[in-house]
Amino acid sequence: MAYVDGFVIPVPKRKVKAYIKMAREGFRMWRKHGALDYKECVADDLRPAGMPSVFPTMARLKPGETVVFSYIVYRNRAHRDSVNKKVMKEMKDLQGPPKDMPFDMKRMAYAGFKVVVG
Repeated sequence: MAYVDGFVIPVPKRKVKAYIKMAREGFRMWRKHGALDYKECVADDLRPAGMPSVFPTMARLKPGETVVFSYIVYRNRAHRDSVNKKVMKEMKDLQGPPKDMPFDMKRMAYAGFKVVVG
């Protein structure tokens, strides 16, 4: 059964372009090392009519921020662990994480999920 890493990330609107640049590099790395799919999605409608506004609350958005919802798809959890190990090694070998992250990593939500339908 497939496995997904999911992320909810608050990003200052003024840093969205820098985030996208970083995300393109992430796409390249994760796909190179075997991820089946990789998506980075910038919020377009955080307050849909008739629905509670959960994402802004969950991301603890501050004025001037938006939400990025991201996910990476793998064959299974073991495949995820293998791909992530390779990605982390390559990042360390290159230069480590970006020195000027375009978001506050302490407020990023991340978890792994078993796909049960799809």
